[in-house]
Amino acid sequence: MNEPNRPWATLDPIVHAPSRLAILTVLSMVEEADFRYLLYATGLTKGNLSAHMSKLEAAGYLTVEKSFHGKIPMTVCRLTPSGRQALDRYRHTMRQLLDIGEEASHGMTAAEAGGAT
Repeated sequence: MNEPNRPWATLDPIVHAPSRLAILTVLSMVEEADFRYLLYATGLTKGNLSAHMSKLEAAGYLTVEKSFHGKIPMTVCRLTPSGRQALDRYRHTMRQLLDIGEEASHGMTAAEAGGAT
């Protein structure tokens, strides 16, 4: 099948996971965020946040910097240019999908909606 007729096929599975999408979205709005802020902003547990941050870091979508402030461990995350691009591509694709859905709900047939991308 032709990819333009299936925009969902281009969704990045790393970004598409709800928890990782939440992390990327939060980081897209700030220069950097510490672990505690991300816990609060996403509502994830410490273990889930850590696991998803590791996957995003492995994909090159964020950087994780660990240090100590006195005896207190500090973890700071930043969105990388690749992460920002991945999130932008995801948003673009989701907008396409939503537009197709809206066009279909306004009386277009499935074939017409597929050709309208």
